[in-house]
Amino acid sequence: MHRTIVEAGALRELGGGARGRPGDKLRYDAANRFDRAGKPFAEMVPDGSGRAIAADGRRGAIAVALTAPARPTPYPWLAIVGVLGLGIALSAAGALVGPRGRRAGTFGGLATLAVPPMLWQSWIAAGAILGIAAAFAAAQHARLTDRIAVGARKHKVALGFLAPAAVAMLVLVAAPFVIGVTLGFYDHDHGEWTFVGLDNFIEILSGGGRSLDDAKNFWFILGVTVVWTVTNVALHVTIGVALALALSRTWLRGRTVLRTLLVLPWAIPNYITALMWHILFEGEYGAMNSILHAFGVSDVSWFSSWATAFSANVITNTWLGFPFMMVVALGALETIPRELYEAASVDGASAWQRFWHITVPHLRPALGPAVALGSIWTFNMFNVIYLVSAGKPGDSTNILVTDAYRWAFERGDRYGMAAAEATIIFLILLLWTVFGTRIVRAKDDA
Repeated sequence: MHRTIVEAGALRELGGGARGRPGDKLRYDAANRFDRAGKPFAEMVPDGSGRAIAADGRRGAIAVALTAPARPTPYPWLAIVGVLGLGIALSAAGALVGPRGRRAGTFGGLATLAVPPMLWQSWIAAGAILGIAAAFAAAQHARLTDRIAVGARKHKVALGFLAPAAVAMLVLVAAPFVIGVTLGFYDHDHGEWTFVGLDNFIEILSGGGRSLDDAKNFWFILGVTVVWTVTNVALHVTIGVALALALSRTWLRGRTVLRTLLVLPWAIPNYITALMWHILFEGEYGAMNSILHAFGVSDVSWFSSWATAFSANVITNTWLGFPFMMVVALGALETIPRELYEAASVDGASAWQRFWHITVPHLRPALGPAVALGSIWTFNMFNVIYLVSAGKPGDSTNILVTDAYRWAFERGDRYGMAAAEATIIFLILLLWTVFGTRIVRAKDDA
């Protein structure tokens, strides 16, 4: 980038008006604006060139004219078309010869598709294409592609029905996921993307040089997220199962009405519920403080300390989450044969023994997947944290998903950091899903 720096007093002499050189015109305009404004300013030149002009009177009245940086070489479309044609030709030639030549031709043809990203120095995209080419060649070596082709011809009608859903999943899930993971290896600064490798992941996992008790340290936020998830899921299961046991009693009147009312918190969109609870906790005269007044308890400033702000978030999310567990438990209770309870009563089993040895084993197969799903929902519960406490006080009640949002939109548009943290969140949840499923299956088998 070329820049010209001159004293403001000499700007008028250098300025040649509209007929002068572009740099002189910029300096002349800077002197005029500086004289009128009397204070530092900076703005883009409204000619679409990307140039900027600035003046600063704090250090000797200096005006600065910045010219646009050199633009990249135009994309070589003819070369790209030629490379694509070469790739297709190699793939076709390989398919005409024996199995070994077909594998080599397929790999060579697909590998040539990595040349265009290399021209733009997009090494991740080029590496991904080469990896796909190698995987495809390996699949051919294992005759997997032949079996897939035979199966596709055999089940072409069924695949035709599945194709729309598969395309939708590819466009709405797979493509954004791949793009998000890729962005984690780049840094964004004022519209420019720079490949930084693992720097974003290292900065996140190292805490960015902050102490462990700093609210912006990844490990502190992860600890808050784990406590948030465990506390909420435990309350969801406990309250949901307790209400399900109460509503399953045949002697309870108005069970249908009660079930409908208790499902309402789950049916209402959670962002509306979060806003309502924020209003209940907000201010000296909020509804929660009014209830405390009725019991003789003084006002609570809910969002001034971590404990009270975290409690407000947990109360809100518990209200949102227990109906799901209640519905799952109700469905499981309906499948338990009544003869088991009658036989246990005849044998002298107490109410607790009947619950622990009959009810709990029959609830576990249904509650296991529900707990795993509820854990993922709670781990990523953005609306409650963002709308109830907004991370107060001092971002200490943020969880990982809200922290990723703040990297993207509140900390200098660092989309690469947000994408890297989102990738870490995905890996954490993937590990939890895999190991959690194995633990549940082991208990069921036992």
